[in-house]
Amino acid sequence: MSFLESFGGLALALLGASLAVGLSCVGSAKGTGIAGEAGTGLLSEDPSNSGKVMVLQLLPGTQGLYGMAVFFVALIRMGFMGNALAVSEAMSVQLGLQFFSACMPMAIGGLLSAIAQGRVAAGSINILAKKPDDWSKGLI
Repeated sequence: MSFLESFGGLALALLGASLAVGLSCVGSAKGTGIAGEAGTGLLSEDPSNSGKVMVLQLLPGTQGLYGMAVFFVALIRMGFMGNALAVSEAMSVQLGLQFFSACMPMAIGGLLSAIAQGRVAAGSINILAKKPDDWSKGLI
């Protein structure tokens, strides 16, 4: 049995799960940074809005949590947490590609949507600066 047949499937599966959590967290960091930059401008003028700014800034961070959930579900299905497949058995490359493919929507979607959520949160912070009573419209 070759190296690819022995470890290639598991390596692909773990790569997919790692990308799901990693790229989602990168997107969350970027998104919360975008919202944080907008929030600091408002808070330098009016510190009384700190609670509302914090809520808006936390929104892009949820994508990292979703990526982590996908990571743990994948690990459970791979058998690392005493379930489904036996990790000691060689995972086929085809099954590894299935895990990899299943994790890629969260990896790419988490990265892009967290950055987009950060931009929306920054826009909502701008609404908060101009019309404080309408700040929750940006949440929707």
